[in-house]
Amino acid sequence: MWSTWSGPDQKIENMLENNSVAVITGAASGIGRALALRLAAEKIAGIAVTDVNETGLAETAAMVEATGVPVSFHLTDVSDLKQVQQLADDVVTRHGRVTLLINNAGVGVMGTFEQLSIEDLEWLMGINYWGVIYGCKVFLPILKQQDSAHILNVSSVFGLIAPEEQTAYCSSKFAVRGFTESLRHEMAGTNVTVQCIHPGGIKTNIARNSRIGAETPDEWKQQGAKFFDKVAKTSPETAADVIVKGIKDKNPRILIGQDAFLISMFSRLFPRRYLSVIERLAGHKMSLRKK
Repeated sequence: MWSTWSGPDQKIENMLENNSVAVITGAASGIGRALALRLAAEKIAGIAVTDVNETGLAETAAMVEATGVPVSFHLTDVSDLKQVQQLADDVVTRHGRVTLLINNAGVGVMGTFEQLSIEDLEWLMGINYWGVIYGCKVFLPILKQQDSAHILNVSSVFGLIAPEEQTAYCSSKFAVRGFTESLRHEMAGTNVTVQCIHPGGIKTNIARNSRIGAETPDEWKQQGAKFFDKVAKTSPETAADVIVKGIKDKNPRILIGQDAFLISMFSRLFPRRYLSVIERLAGHKMSLRKK
């Protein structure tokens, strides 16, 4: 069942092109940082890391620099089109080209739909969805000028299923998935490979850094962080290994973690009752509400 999954122990045979230049959003920590280091291990020509967290971003850049791979870091709010346009100009000025665009930046907001404000929803969609759109729109003309290029957009297993209390997050991740799959079909036969990434539970700080909805109980954040720590089984480093293998294999859908494979399978086998099946197998509810 798991023959298509590759963890860190599986050797990756093919090398990325040594003239590759990667742009990674959301690179101050988690998957973004791990990807920067994993791509640096491939000795590609350059890496541009970007985030709004200046301290974390500088740490990532320093870690990449220590490998000897040319790196630049850029403070960028991906929900701001002008900042993304400036990012593209700066990266091309610094590195000369872009061959890998990895739209990884993402945030969460806790609460039911009724507890979230319009501002909560707009903030999350601005980063998770519009950040992907802006990145693709601005960088695609640059990518099309290369001999070979990749766009990788990070969705989620919550772009495959939609549990309660995830109306905002699922909206963004289903949107990323739909956009990416349509763009992949449009780019078929060109030099640009378009891929969608669906991580399962990855050990990152996304739950702790999530916002609380306007009317969400404050204690939900602590409860949510504890729940996420319980179910997040895959390390960012393993996620980065799987993504790099997916780049080399040109895999259109990159599932990360055995939980992602299970969720993908159950969503197709039980389209109306996948949530109850998954919760029964996991032995716990996916809700923070007391019912």
